[in-house]
Amino acid sequence: MKKSVFKTIGVLALCVSMIAGFTACGSAKEEKKEVPTYKVVFENTFPPFDTTDKDGNNAGFDVDLMEAIGEKEGFKVKFTSMGFDALIPAIKAGNADIIASGMNGDPEDRRKKVDFSDPYYEAGVVVLVKKDNTTIKSVNDLKSNMKVASQTATTGADKVQELEKDGKIAKAVVLDGFDTCVLQLQNGDVNAVLIDKPVAEQYMAKHKNKFKIVGDVLDKEHYAIAVKKGNKELLDQINEGLAAIIKDGTYADICEKWGLEPTYK
Repeated sequence: MKKSVFKTIGVLALCVSMIAGFTACGSAKEEKKEVPTYKVVFENTFPPFDTTDKDGNNAGFDVDLMEAIGEKEGFKVKFTSMGFDALIPAIKAGNADIIASGMNGDPEDRRKKVDFSDPYYEAGVVVLVKKDNTTIKSVNDLKSNMKVASQTATTGADKVQELEKDGKIAKAVVLDGFDTCVLQLQNGDVNAVLIDKPVAEQYMAKHKNKFKIVGDVLDKEHYAIAVKKGNKELLDQINEGLAAIIKDGTYADICEKWGLEPTYK
C-alpha cells in the first residue's frame, strides 16, 4: 500500500516538474523574442520631411512615417543623419538598413543600387528666387551669366549641372544641404535654387517675404523608402505598413502635422 502511494506521489511530482520545465522553456522563448530595431539614415536639412526640432532631436515627416510603419509591422527605428550623397553607400555597405529621406525613387541609376518601396509622396523640382527678383520668372529665364544652386546627389543637382553643361547658366553650385543653398540665395551668392516644391514652401514659410517660387514644376518626383538590394522581407514589411497607414488615415494625419497635402489616399 505504501509503495503504491509513494509511486503515485512520485509520478505526480514528475508531472509537475515537467509542466514547470515546459512553462519555463516557453517563458524563456518569449523573453528572447525581441522587437527588431532598424537603423534609418536621412539628411536632416530637408524640411518638412527631414529636420531637427528646437532641442536638436531628429524630426520631420519621414521620422513620423517610419515610426508609424514600424508600429504597424512590429519593429522600431533609430534615425541617424548624414550627407545625402552618403545615404546609398551606407545601405550598400551594410551600415544602415533603411533610407527615409525624401529620396526620389524614380532614377534608374538609384534603382540599380538599392531597392525602393512603393512611393509615399509626389513632389517636383521648382525654381526658388528672392522675393524682389523681377528678372527670373521661370527656368527659361536663367541666363548664361547666372549661378544656380542645388543640393548634392539630388535630381535638382543633376538639373543645374545639365544647365551648366548646355551653357544656359554660368555655374552650377552644388552644396551639401538645401539650407546652405537657401543661405547662398539670401546672401546674393547665387541667383536661384532648384529645390523640391514642398521643401521650398517650407523655407518660404520660415523666412517670410524673402523668397518665392517662379514658373511651373520642372520634373515630378516620387519619394520612396530604400533598402539594401535583395532585402525583400524588409521591403515587404515597409510596403505593407505604408499601405496600412494610408488606409487607416495615419498618413493623412502625418501630412497635416507637417503642413503637407496628402498625395496618396
